[in-house]
Order: sequence, then structure tokens, then C-alpha cells
Amino acid sequence: MAAPLPAPTRQVDPVIAEDATSDTPWQAVVWNDPVNLMSYVTYVLQKLFGYPEPKATALMLDVHHKGKAAVSSGDKEKIEGDVAKLHAAGLWATMQHS
Repeated sequence: MAAPLPAPTRQVDPVIAEDATSDTPWQAVVWNDPVNLMSYVTYVLQKLFGYPEPKATALMLDVHHKGKAAVSSGDKEKIEGDVAKLHAAGLWATMQHS
């Protein structure tokens, strides 16, 4: 009886792919949800990002009418922090490349 052949292996170069768009800023996106009042979303945007009331209201209306709004942008680490703060405030938020 012949011994089984070893499974073929594929050699992969351990090249760490640098993100081609690493200089492209990330965005924190707030999504519409059935829980939070529009006034609360406006309040959170003012408190977390220091937006004046008219800008916070405009962003909240985008969330309400369009389903989402990009509320901040910057490098990946900053946006990760912003999304965590939005989550802590009870808002639905994600991050994406702009």
C-alpha cells in the first residue's frame, strides 16, 4: 500500500499590501434608525463634533430623509474613535472610505 501524498502547498509571498488609498480620508456615517428622536440626533452631533445647530440639523435631516449622513472625516484612527462615540450615544454608525 502506498503512502498518501502530502497535500499540495501553495507558496504565498508575505507581502503586506499597503492600502492604495491610505491618504484618502475615512468617513463616519450615521444611519437612520427607528429609535432615536431627530432632536436627540441633532443634540449628539452638536455635543460630539461641536457643530452649530444649523449644521447639526442639516446632517440630521440627511439621516432622516436620505437614510444616512457622513458626519465626520479624517484618518482611520480618528474615525474609529468617532464611530465608537456615536455608538456610545446610541446612534447607528459605521465607517467607510470617502
